[in-house]
Amino acid sequence: LIRSRTMATTRIGTEDPRMSKIVIHNGIVYISGQTDGTTTDIKNQTANVLKKVDDLLAQANTDKSKLLTSSIWLKDISRDFKDMNDVWNGW
Repeated sequence: LIRSRTMATTRIGTEDPRMSKIVIHNGIVYISGQTDGTTTDIKNQTANVLKKVDDLLAQANTDKSKLLTSSIWLKDISRDFKDMNDVWNGW
């Protein structure tokens, strides 16, 4: 016997019908990928992206203290890794 449960899914930030900025499913918050095109400096880019992440998490009534995982993509890891991590660690 297989029983199916209905699990609520909430979508926030659906201005673009192809995606949601935030999806909450089964109590877990997923946010879409974030980028920053306002500066070429990795420290400022990282700070700007992390501010976006904070804002999205707040919209979902949570915060970074409950973060389970994160994926970060750097264009030039050998050049930017240390500076990105400096900002991340301060966050």
